[in-house]
Amino acid sequence: MDSICPANPCHYQAINIYIINRVRQLKLKYIVDSQSSGKTVKYILKNKLELSERLIKRLKYSGNIFCNSTPVFVNATVNPGDIVEASVDFTEEENDIAPEKMDLDIVFEDDGMIVINKRPNTVVHPTSYHQSGTIANGIVYYMKQKGMSKKVRPVSRLDRDTSGLIIFAKNEFIQESLVRQMASGSFIKKYIGIVHGSVKEETGTINLPIARMPGSIMQRHVSPDGAPSVTHYKVIERLSNATCLEFRLETGRTHQIRVHCQAIGHPLIGDSLYPGTGSNAYENQPLIERQALHSHTVRFVHPVDKTEMHLTAPLPEDMSKLLEILRK
Repeated sequence: MDSICPANPCHYQAINIYIINRVRQLKLKYIVDSQSSGKTVKYILKNKLELSERLIKRLKYSGNIFCNSTPVFVNATVNPGDIVEASVDFTEEENDIAPEKMDLDIVFEDDGMIVINKRPNTVVHPTSYHQSGTIANGIVYYMKQKGMSKKVRPVSRLDRDTSGLIIFAKNEFIQESLVRQMASGSFIKKYIGIVHGSVKEETGTINLPIARMPGSIMQRHVSPDGAPSVTHYKVIERLSNATCLEFRLETGRTHQIRVHCQAIGHPLIGDSLYPGTGSNAYENQPLIERQALHSHTVRFVHPVDKTEMHLTAPLPEDMSKLLEILRK
């Protein structure tokens, strides 16, 4: 059985980290072919550069659309060999988020995105209860230090106590492209979790709808009235009265993995919001101070150069220590 302990390197180590030259502006370019001759600039922007109607409008009013280096209206027609460009990384008003110096664990960064390995017990975005100390506060400070005025655009989110990879887009085009990949299912997210008990099947799928718990702002539960929710899993390692699983999300509901694990009788070790029935071996033992869940892998196509991105983050110290305990 594969081990995910850092002392035993395997396919869980970080691989294929791509670095693209950083620039102050991201310009998208399309050279018109014969099939697109006579089409409008808007057609090129929408169908070839895959820009949304909303972004095209913003580019139009900000004067960031060009044909052969000259500003152009979107209803202008194009000829073979014309070069249509869109500068999508323009200066914009920032979020109302206070900059805060923070030690960010940056896994990948280029002109369009920044990928962070989030530590446990860290909030992603400011809320009424957490105005500071969030990843977004740290990113605003980091951007200002680089002289960039950007909105903070989280492409994905993680619970406060879930560690691992989280992506922030530096402009609207990158954000929209990655969100579309998520909606189509081509964006792959994998998590590592350690659950109570011995999961019987080596692989499986949990297909149970999830809804907000009545009377609760935060908590979710399985309900026939809920949104369709699908989680795939496979056994990575069998432990003492516990199982290490890899999860792949087909949908992205709030607390999806946590709710699904509780629903099948194998809650995540350390999960106080979605605990078990009281019969789990480690339920009353403080082996870890949060749910044992880590966003381990993301795989997607880079919106600009179309390369396949495969980023991973190693297990944090608390989960590695938990594995050592459960292997004894």
